[in-house]
Amino acid sequence: MSANANVTTPQRRKKVLMVVANPATSPTTGWPVGFWWAELTHPYWEFTEAGYEVEIRSADGGPLQADGFSDPEDTSGYAAADILSLGFKKSPAHAALLQDTRSVADVDVAAYDAVFFVGGQSPMVTFRGNTALQSLVARFFEAGKVTALVCHATCLLLETRLSSGDLLVAGRTWTGFATSEEQFADAFVGQRIQPFWIEDEARAIAGTNFVVDQRFRPFAVRDGLLVTGQQQFSGAAAARLVVEALGR
Repeated sequence: MSANANVTTPQRRKKVLMVVANPATSPTTGWPVGFWWAELTHPYWEFTEAGYEVEIRSADGGPLQADGFSDPEDTSGYAAADILSLGFKKSPAHAALLQDTRSVADVDVAAYDAVFFVGGQSPMVTFRGNTALQSLVARFFEAGKVTALVCHATCLLLETRLSSGDLLVAGRTWTGFATSEEQFADAFVGQRIQPFWIEDEARAIAGTNFVVDQRFRPFAVRDGLLVTGQQQFSGAAAARLVVEALGR
């Protein structure tokens, strides 16, 4: 018997690609918009705690900017309790992951076990109608990879089609930012924020099952390879469903 007969090859760490929206300007409010901190950091924590390797990219590459209200150091205090995001911001090694992201242009789907699209206000501007990102979603899904989207990033599912020509969400159950949540946000700031509402458009799609839970409560849904989270409080819940699908 060889001296190395009892030596086992270490199992490759599972790898998740997180796709984050680039900074933009809202056509509705004129405000600068970006990603939502908790939708990045809370899933990142879940994945790394599960032993996964995580790579962060953006559609176009370059530095990323978060929505102001999601910043735990924002003067509004809206996200002041988000210590995970605060820790990520204050860690030089982690903060550097957002300073010069690679684009998704050369993504090799085979190199990953799952993809996770982070929400925020920017996706409503930069993800909607983005055929390259729609193609990326379809490629991951059709390659048998767990495909996750949370909050406003789920707007990609309104138009993503598979190679068959069918909508990815045809016959599937999924969630995303609720109309009741959009109405609450609009009332809070005193004006219309988003150019469209995901729930309204999703419910107009025949043959799909769009569901929501209580307003601003953690809620995520898994339908086979598809994982979706309702809003900014659902990132960790969606990530846990990804871990459930992949195993540790």
